[in-house]
Amino acid sequence: MRVLVADKFEKSGLDGLKAAGCDVVYEPDLRDEGLTTAIRESGADVLVVRSTTVTAPMLEAGALSLVVRAGAGYNTIDVATASRRGIYVSNCPGKNAIAVAELAFALLLALDRRVPDNVAELRAGTWNKKEYSKARGLFGRTLGLLGYGNIGQEMAKRAHAFGMPIVVWSRRFASGKERVEDEPIPMTPARSPAEVAERSDVLSVHLALNADTRGLVNAAVLEKLRPGSYFINTARAEVIDQAALEKAIRERGLRVGLDVFAAEPTDPTGVFADAIVLLKSVYGTHHIGASTDQAQDAIAAETVRIITSYKDTGKVPNVVNLAKKTPATHMLVVRHRDCPGVLAHVFDHLRAGNINVQETENVIFEGAQAAVARINLDGAPPDTLLERIQAGSSDILDLHLVTI
Repeated sequence: MRVLVADKFEKSGLDGLKAAGCDVVYEPDLRDEGLTTAIRESGADVLVVRSTTVTAPMLEAGALSLVVRAGAGYNTIDVATASRRGIYVSNCPGKNAIAVAELAFALLLALDRRVPDNVAELRAGTWNKKEYSKARGLFGRTLGLLGYGNIGQEMAKRAHAFGMPIVVWSRRFASGKERVEDEPIPMTPARSPAEVAERSDVLSVHLALNADTRGLVNAAVLEKLRPGSYFINTARAEVIDQAALEKAIRERGLRVGLDVFAAEPTDPTGVFADAIVLLKSVYGTHHIGASTDQAQDAIAAETVRIITSYKDTGKVPNVVNLAKKTPATHMLVVRHRDCPGVLAHVFDHLRAGNINVQETENVIFEGAQAAVARINLDGAPPDTLLERIQAGSSDILDLHLVTI
């Protein structure tokens, strides 16, 4: 199996892929047309990326069957095109959660104690203890969390250790599928992002970017924050209404820590011109939330695990683009002798009846003399078709139709 790694990747990961028997092509600087050409010419089965954008022309260029995002978010991959072409998209959720939470908390502490301004004045030769002795402190101040996935959970652990009450909004709690009361860290649920903001001294965003969360933190949410509140975003810039955030900073005195920005350079180094960082009350970092040695080693190990599983078993862990529910409406259960041609006979008749097979499972009994096939269909075959299937093979022991 040939693996094209098109981003910087840990040596431990490259060594792990080679040890698993993969033919590894390491081209960390590939982008745009260069990456499209490399996918086509390398004949790669698997593509590994971090921040590199994976477009439809890239997915259509060669023989890819799996794209692994060596990280959590996968919004830089054209998942819709991958799904149309039957290409698995997988990620490494949770492996960078501690690293991102550590940076989010670092930004929070920096805001409260104005650490960057302290450093800047000291380096300029100015001693200003009178000014920088002013700080609110975090103990007893309420942290609001938007999102309670892996990173939100790690953030809650750290806030709890600092003696901060926690209020949280997450779809996992809003849907009723999970209860805040069952979480190991004490916290209070909120009914909406706006309610979280209203009850918080610090609002920290930990939401994945998707159609539902794009622009979710808008003016209606930000205006609920009390003047002078702290706001942290280490998730995705697109989750925030940037114009509303800038207005809140100017008019409501928000102090803001950002690791993500609306217009980030595509290369690791370059000119950066987002006006929001020129505001005095904004501290920023270079989208480095996941960039610790610990996190990158963990992500590399998970990437190797995903690709090794695919190579050895055909199964892909952490797939993000399999259908949660297929169009299947009925299941045809066929008990049959385990011999060649039985299922081909069934499928030929279903095709003739214009019935599409959505999913198939064939379970073998001990001794490999008999099996049961469960075939999910997008419609109900007429009785006459079922009778022809049954009568056409003496190796079919029984069949019946189940409505799903």
